[in-house]
Amino acid sequence: MEFSMIFILSNTLLLLSSSAFAKTASPPSLSPTPAPAPAPDFVNLTELLTVAGPFHTFLNYLESTKVIETFQNQANNTEEGITILVPKDSAFSSLKKPSLSKLTDDQIKQVILFHALPHYYSLADFKNLSETGSTPTFAGGDYTLNFTDDSGSVHISSGWSITKVTSAVHSTDPVAIYQVDKVLLPEAIFGTDIPPAPAPAPTPDIAPAADSPTEKSAESKSSSPSTTPDGSSSHKITTFGVLANLALGTFGVMLLFVLPTVSYFSPTSNMSSFVGVLVSDQWLQSQFTQVELRTLKSKYVSARTQSAHVTVGDLPSIFKKLKAFNEVFEEDEIKGILAESYQNTDEEIDFESFLRAHLNLQGRAAAKDGGSKSSSSFLKAATTTVHHAINESEKASYVAHINGYLAEDKFLSQFLPIDPSTDAIFDLAKDGVLLCKLINVAVPGTIDERAINTKRVLNPWERNENHTLGLNSAKAIGCTVVNIGTQDLVEARPHLVLGLISQIIKIQLLADLNLKKTPQLVELVDDDKDVEELISLAPEKVLLKWMNFHLKKAGYEKQVTNFSSDLKDGEAYAYLLNALAPEHSGPSALVTSDPTERANMVLEQAEKLDCKRYLTPKDIVEGSPNLNLAFVAQIFQHRNGLTAADSKKVTFAEMMTDDVQTSREERCFRLWINSLGIVTFVNNVFEDVRNGWVLLEVLDKVSPGSVNWKQATKPPIKMPFRKVENCNQVIKIGKDLNFSLVNVAGNDIVQGNKKLLIAFLWQLMRFNMLQLLKNLRSHSQGKEITDADILNWANTKVKRAGRTSQMESFKDKNLSGGIFFLELLSAVEPRVVNWSLVTKGETDEDKRLNATYIISVARKLGCSIFLLPEDIMEVNQKMILTLTASIMYWSLKRPEENTTPEAPAVVASVSDANETDEANELSNLTIDDAASEAASEG
Repeated sequence: MEFSMIFILSNTLLLLSSSAFAKTASPPSLSPTPAPAPAPDFVNLTELLTVAGPFHTFLNYLESTKVIETFQNQANNTEEGITILVPKDSAFSSLKKPSLSKLTDDQIKQVILFHALPHYYSLADFKNLSETGSTPTFAGGDYTLNFTDDSGSVHISSGWSITKVTSAVHSTDPVAIYQVDKVLLPEAIFGTDIPPAPAPAPTPDIAPAADSPTEKSAESKSSSPSTTPDGSSSHKITTFGVLANLALGTFGVMLLFVLPTVSYFSPTSNMSSFVGVLVSDQWLQSQFTQVELRTLKSKYVSARTQSAHVTVGDLPSIFKKLKAFNEVFEEDEIKGILAESYQNTDEEIDFESFLRAHLNLQGRAAAKDGGSKSSSSFLKAATTTVHHAINESEKASYVAHINGYLAEDKFLSQFLPIDPSTDAIFDLAKDGVLLCKLINVAVPGTIDERAINTKRVLNPWERNENHTLGLNSAKAIGCTVVNIGTQDLVEARPHLVLGLISQIIKIQLLADLNLKKTPQLVELVDDDKDVEELISLAPEKVLLKWMNFHLKKAGYEKQVTNFSSDLKDGEAYAYLLNALAPEHSGPSALVTSDPTERANMVLEQAEKLDCKRYLTPKDIVEGSPNLNLAFVAQIFQHRNGLTAADSKKVTFAEMMTDDVQTSREERCFRLWINSLGIVTFVNNVFEDVRNGWVLLEVLDKVSPGSVNWKQATKPPIKMPFRKVENCNQVIKIGKDLNFSLVNVAGNDIVQGNKKLLIAFLWQLMRFNMLQLLKNLRSHSQGKEITDADILNWANTKVKRAGRTSQMESFKDKNLSGGIFFLELLSAVEPRVVNWSLVTKGETDEDKRLNATYIISVARKLGCSIFLLPEDIMEVNQKMILTLTASIMYWSLKRPEENTTPEAPAVVASVSDANETDEANELSNLTIDDAASEAASEG
């Protein structure tokens, strides 16, 4: 009671003082400064910023970094538009510590990109934007801003900078430009060790209009206290009122903290914190990852700000623009699906209803697609929320697979068999051992099992290590895990765990569906040209081609195009088994008119071929795409019905496959590209990149904003010159990024020149790797990261750990034994290497054991690497560089690492002539250089 009276009294005083002083001096209202009207079809940002205010410093940075081209393209060639937060000139001149002067050119570019959002936001939009958590900027990745709306004032936090929108310079869709009074400094460059900010001086509640171009001089004249004139009486009264309000407000807040019986503040109320997008329905929230929720929330808020609310009638156009539905549904189809749940198109939709409608469409999309696309043939929880509601039949099938293949495992046998009717599979997955073991079943030797923590009870650190090892190894065999984190697996979120398990099982079941493993597949095609096409097909497509090949021979008149609707009646299965195993089949399955009875007969016949029961008759009748795919793959494994009758065809097919070195490089680039989370899934690098689209997607990931999508043509592309146009843009961007592309044209990519493709992809991968290192705060000494810097860092790290081994270059043959990398890994994390498992690395077998252990330990730490043990044993120069850089990146991005004395050593001090020569040689490393030294590369 006493607290209530004090609280009421303090607030009453606040209200009275506010109203009294408001009568004395009212602050000016926010009014956008008139800006020159742009041409109807083109917004000239340079002209706009030159005329609108004192933004010369920011404009100079825009032009020197060429970011102006990125912003100009976004403003004029996209539907999303752009929002730019422009610091005035005085914001740059007052920036003392931290300073921009010590940043590299690339870091400066990231800082400037950090000042723009890839979407148009009006002032009213920021109120809704503040509800969505961290907002992505043009800089991408961890470069995010937090917005909060305080009674119409828009506050912005970047960690280092806390500022506000002081005026609207220009706000006409698709371009919004807002003035801010501080330079936005990202934590991704300057780190998280942020000094406490001084208490801010009182400012008006409502910002004044935009500064005029002449204000800069005025500011400089009035900055000295000695030249500041006395304020007017009204100014003094206003200042006193503000101070009184602050004092009373502080007193009220102190009361709230002193009295323990009442809690008014949430620990998450700090505007720089991020708790994600919350949904009141816990089940609904569990169907989406935070990345998906933030994306969908952004779409919903954007639609709501345009018309104040979202109705059922608005949804078709919103959903049609989403990539998940764009190619699956027409807008009228979406309207029809929504009409089943909503009769009134004017009915207002809240965010949770929006999510439910999205889930409904996903289920329809999966059913319509019928498993015909590789991206949805099996669950891919990393990129989509399809089937987040757990399918019990699929869970039972995966459990049966695990029980069968891991029954003899020394560690897991004590927990097997798993009961499919319970959630035991999720409990078992929590420590990470199950997923690691399953990966090794799918692709033997991927994980050195000596690196797995296999105690009965694991501590959180050990459990996290297992999940990190599992996720990085899953990426290394081709799984897409873009939005899955270790915490998701520690919590064993069912749809994510099953999604990952399904991808691993799919890789295992489809492993033989290629010409290298099964040369007899050449029987499916008629001529040499078709063999080339067969090589480029995804495994699922090869499986369908194989099935139709036998069905045609058996007299089946239909064409099977998917693993769902085309198999529901069971007839295709009956014909297939009659053709492959006539001794176990008969006409009875074709005679019956009951689909369920026919499905049961089909499964009985398949069991005689030792095919595992991946599905039930009900699953066939209902057209489960995942389980049908698994079943057909099982039939292929046990009896593919192919012969080697045409030896010439088989010989040609074997000649078409790449040599070992090229195959390893193709594998590495393919896995790396798919790990980036691009929309297109790559099955064969040399074939899939020839239309240029995949390379444009990759370039847009590693260098955001570099691609002009208005000038790109999306597959399928029928006109050859359109492919050349795409590839020409790829080459142009590559040259802008300083790639070595002398005498290389877009047509070389279209023609599939493997040597040039490998050269380009290596430079692209290396660029991405160096970009990650450049953006770390620890190297900001005014110099670009080079290969020599990576070499120097590794040697320094090992030496400071008290070890004696050193690496002379990335071609040093002494690296083949693996000791140097084990010492490097131990130097960055002493607990991670078990030296009792390490060999001397002298024999080939010892080298292989060490190399396998190195890869698993690096992945266990968190390094995303795609090399093979052979790459270490043979000292593959390119792969050795990527391994070292990955360890360096992991080490330096840790907060504790950035504060150690060794951080400045990232940039090598190259003094003498020999070191300079080596630095130049390493910095200009390309695949072409390496190709001329094949012997040294292995």
